[in-house]
Amino acid sequence: MKIKLTICLLAFLNFYDAQENITYQKPSAEILKLADYERPPSVLMNSKKDWVIFTYRPTYKTLEDLNQQEMKLAGLRINPVTNISSSVTYSNNLKIRKINDRNEVQVKNLPANPKITYISFSPDEKTLAFTHTTDKGVELWIVNLEAASAKKITGDNLNANLGTPYTWSNDSQSLLIRTLPQNRATLIDASKDLPTGPIVSTADGKVSQNRTYQDLLKNPQDEKNFEVLTASEIYNVDLNGNLKKVKDQDMYSGLSFSPDGNYLMATVIKKPFSYIVPLNRFPSTTTVYDLKGNAIKTVNDVPLNEIMPKGFSSVRTGKRSMGWRSDAPATLVFAEALDGGDQSKAAEYRDEIFTWEAPFTAAPKSFFKTKQRYEGVSWTNDHYAVVSEGWYDTRNTKSFLVDLNSGESKVIDDRNYQDVYSDPGNFNTAKNQYGRTVIDMKGGKTYLIGDGFTKDGQHPFIDEMDVKSLKKKRLYTSNIKNGKEEIIDILNPSKGEILTTQQSPSLYPNYFKKNIKSNKAEAVTHFANPFESIKDVYKEVITYKRNDGVTLTGTLYLPANYDRKTKKEKLPLLIWAYPTEYKDKNTAGQNTQNPNDFTFPYYGSFVYWTTKGYAVLDDAAFPIIGEGKTEPNDTFIPQLVANGRAAIDAVDQLGYIDRTKVAVGGHSYGAFMTANLLTHSKDYACGIARSGAYNRTLTPFGFQSEQRNYWDVPEIYNTMSPFMNADKMKTPLLLVHGDADNNPGTFTLQTERYFQALKNLGAPVKMVLLPKEAHGYVAKENILHLLWEQDQFLEKCLKK
Repeated sequence: MKIKLTICLLAFLNFYDAQENITYQKPSAEILKLADYERPPSVLMNSKKDWVIFTYRPTYKTLEDLNQQEMKLAGLRINPVTNISSSVTYSNNLKIRKINDRNEVQVKNLPANPKITYISFSPDEKTLAFTHTTDKGVELWIVNLEAASAKKITGDNLNANLGTPYTWSNDSQSLLIRTLPQNRATLIDASKDLPTGPIVSTADGKVSQNRTYQDLLKNPQDEKNFEVLTASEIYNVDLNGNLKKVKDQDMYSGLSFSPDGNYLMATVIKKPFSYIVPLNRFPSTTTVYDLKGNAIKTVNDVPLNEIMPKGFSSVRTGKRSMGWRSDAPATLVFAEALDGGDQSKAAEYRDEIFTWEAPFTAAPKSFFKTKQRYEGVSWTNDHYAVVSEGWYDTRNTKSFLVDLNSGESKVIDDRNYQDVYSDPGNFNTAKNQYGRTVIDMKGGKTYLIGDGFTKDGQHPFIDEMDVKSLKKKRLYTSNIKNGKEEIIDILNPSKGEILTTQQSPSLYPNYFKKNIKSNKAEAVTHFANPFESIKDVYKEVITYKRNDGVTLTGTLYLPANYDRKTKKEKLPLLIWAYPTEYKDKNTAGQNTQNPNDFTFPYYGSFVYWTTKGYAVLDDAAFPIIGEGKTEPNDTFIPQLVANGRAAIDAVDQLGYIDRTKVAVGGHSYGAFMTANLLTHSKDYACGIARSGAYNRTLTPFGFQSEQRNYWDVPEIYNTMSPFMNADKMKTPLLLVHGDADNNPGTFTLQTERYFQALKNLGAPVKMVLLPKEAHGYVAKENILHLLWEQDQFLEKCLKK
């Protein structure tokens, strides 16, 4: 091992100079053939599944796409010229067809050089709406589905800085739109103005637990710009483009019609703003209006929320999760904490759920109380509702079937939500008379669609549940040979008609209409495999055990021409992983990998390198377990090392690899994992860590699934921080980061400072900062160069 490591270090150091000034590179031909492919279209269907919309977009964005004006304010990244998120992904073409037709129809009269996003069906599903972004702003367009023809109905003055800038009216004949104010104030260029004073923040002595957020407001100029960019006027526009003003200028963050269409609920952001939390914790007021714009009732008034109790099951006080009840004409539903929102306080009931009927002259009515934290309610097209509650510390989730007539409730699900083997599935849904999505319940029966993970593999299923007895009958279990089936929807329960997708390692996922009674299936789409060059790669889900008996899994790939019988050639091994925290060993050992998943190579894995003669263990299980009162991170490092060693041992025992030539890699928390493995283990020849956080004192109020703060457990934060142990890291490491990372905690500075520490301490390390990339990478130039960097690095450290 020492000889191997010395040779690798010398090769690494000779290969890289202290500073490289290189232009963008492309990976080797084998990898480029897979990476530079044409992306098949995405599929969107209406609720009845009779219309199929195909949306096309380029495989990657370009640097030019990323090189746009951008303002970072209160957690938003906004293009101030076009008034839409600077990170939005656009489609550039639309095709449609009836599901029973064979050929797609090109939508006519689309805008020139389409930049399409925010696509949605009208309530009657006869019309499609979408936005198109010009060089100046955002327009609203509609598509008449029968005519397959598009039409612009507004100018490019919509305000999409807070998301979708339109809301369909219930009659499907008009939409509410957020537009730029006619007398919009000018944005401030803070770089040109001298400050009029210092920036001063104060604390009032209250304890809080706030994560480390990115892109926050920093000064009064930011506040003013945020106010300018989020302010809108509300108009009604019909399908012919006729406009009628509804509401004057304000910072509207949400608009929704009541199910009967007679009321409009609008939420408005208020001052004071904050420099320590993003906009979703700014003050807000929610008011219900009639269709003439008259205020009926202010139904919620939320103050600035900078103070939060510790713990993932803690919430703010006051009304929260407010929305329209789907099965009633105009009734609001919301929850309020009974424990002050503080999970550390003892309480018989944590939350109370209320309903509040318009016009809100009577007080809200108590509907249900939860002993854990309220997670949501789903309504049905009968007189029932399903209420869900959960608690993070125990990973428990519980669901109740509530009879709305009698108030009686029954427990229908009580389990560890990480226990995928016991997952009962999700209720099949339908549109009700208001056009709202509800649980489909007819004749005392409802249906559940499950992923079907078991210890013997994945077998998706459909269950019929009797509402009175809660007894279930299995109607269908998928058992496709050498393939995987995913159940998308139940089209007609009595006839046994369902919608599925089917795939295999070499067959791209396609949609099928299937009859579960006759077992006949008819293809709806016919997408070809864009990765033919790896269709013969060997793929297997392997199962193995950690040194403490925990069962682990990973998907093993071997080169297509590798002789698995003689195993004469010992391959280098690449491991790609991401740690996950659990509260018990049984759920940690469950398998959610399917060998019949389509093999989809992308920059977030090592699968490309099977074409270069590497073995790849993808999505290797790295559970971190803390049972009882023990937290997972209490033993993070030894569990991490044990996971990696078990993976290497398992593939080595199969006889495929040279265990002195193993590389490990990961993104985000996987990068954090990689740095720790190279620091605390001698099992690896090199590692690749992308967009990670390496100094946990820079995320002192919790990170990932750690609820405790630094001052609670300083030894945990310090021990888990690769930066604090940089003097121990001597294994070649490739550090990669987007230079515009927007993820909480993974500031680009994390990689820059870790690189400086490693470099000054004599570790063989290289840092690559990808221009204009956020936490995930999207530009073609950067992705191809990333693959080149990784290829060069692996060839030097593992092959040569």
